[in-house]
Amino acid sequence: MSRISSVFVSPSLLLVVCAALSVGACSTYSSGIASTGPSRQQVEDSVGKQRAANSPDIQLVEIDDAVARRILASQKQELFSEVWGKHVKNGFPVGSGDVIEVSVWEAPPAALFGSGGAIDPRSGPATTHVTTFPEQMVNSEGTITIPFAGQILANGKTPHQIEEELVKRLKGKANQPQVLVRVIRNNTANVTVVGEVAASVRMPLTPRGERLLDALAAAGGVRQPVNKMTLQVTRGDQVQALPLETIIRDPKQNIVLNPGDVVTSIFQPNSFTVLGATGKNEEMNFEAQGISLAQALARTGGLDDNRADARGVFIFRFESPTAMDLAGKTVKMTPEGKIPVIYRLNLKDPATFFVAQSFPIQNKDVMYVSNAPAAELQKFLNIIVSTIYPIANVASAASSLK
Repeated sequence: MSRISSVFVSPSLLLVVCAALSVGACSTYSSGIASTGPSRQQVEDSVGKQRAANSPDIQLVEIDDAVARRILASQKQELFSEVWGKHVKNGFPVGSGDVIEVSVWEAPPAALFGSGGAIDPRSGPATTHVTTFPEQMVNSEGTITIPFAGQILANGKTPHQIEEELVKRLKGKANQPQVLVRVIRNNTANVTVVGEVAASVRMPLTPRGERLLDALAAAGGVRQPVNKMTLQVTRGDQVQALPLETIIRDPKQNIVLNPGDVVTSIFQPNSFTVLGATGKNEEMNFEAQGISLAQALARTGGLDDNRADARGVFIFRFESPTAMDLAGKTVKMTPEGKIPVIYRLNLKDPATFFVAQSFPIQNKDVMYVSNAPAAELQKFLNIIVSTIYPIANVASAASSLK
């Protein structure tokens, strides 16, 4: 600065410099100083113009406790225990395609099936005879055939119900008949496991009551990190899904499976994009369990102290109408039925730090932190300084030539 002050600048040259600075400053401001994006005021003004024109394509919503609660309520997933927890079956009916074995015991002296049957060693010396019939598959009509009992409807009945029906049919033909029905091969009471698992599998169910994580273990487990996986259960026309972490952490969600259930392991690489005055600008992955706005801000490295406007933290999102308070409002929607929304958070208000802990980040959100007005002023001053120094150097060089 001592060198600059020692240089004589003529009034005419000073007038030229000031004019250049004025023109340069005005042209720079009119064209916009280089920035990472719009300022807080520019975002608000853009939405305000749409409202004034009665064409609110984009909604600007201030994040507060009521907004966070409404979004959480719209995103609440039904738990497996709430949907299917009470529907527990202790046994499964026989179906067409199952292979069963029938054994009949009868007491002497009458022996309907002859004395050639095997002697039951548990009943003492030659007191009863047991006849075990060849294995047979329940046919497409759902029946099996037993000598002297005829065709028996097995489809939809439990082994115990089939035993009772056979005893009823054999009474008066066999002496004190007793019947045992066993399912040799279960071809109908199965669960299918597909998706991001080590090996897709069709797992047979037993009266023990296999659960959701049993099916996942039978398939060799998941192929991706647990915190990024979702398990979807399809039962009839109902489809429900929960993060795998939730199922592991809450035993109530590890529900008992039913025949015909389809368990799909889904890899969900959720992510949001962060731009503007933060520690880093990039796309960031997060867990299927979800994260809050406070967690998202922390993962970005927080706000840049030298640039960020704490009142201008924005979340750009295509929101579901169920998460919006649209009473008396006419809004335009995307072809997918979503509403373009800009959520704004004012971190100058300490109360918003509590709200940020409950406001959920969604997949494909864009977080933008605007520059503070002081940061833009600093850029303008830097431009002026960078303009003055070259002119001062020129003046110094001209003076040295005299």
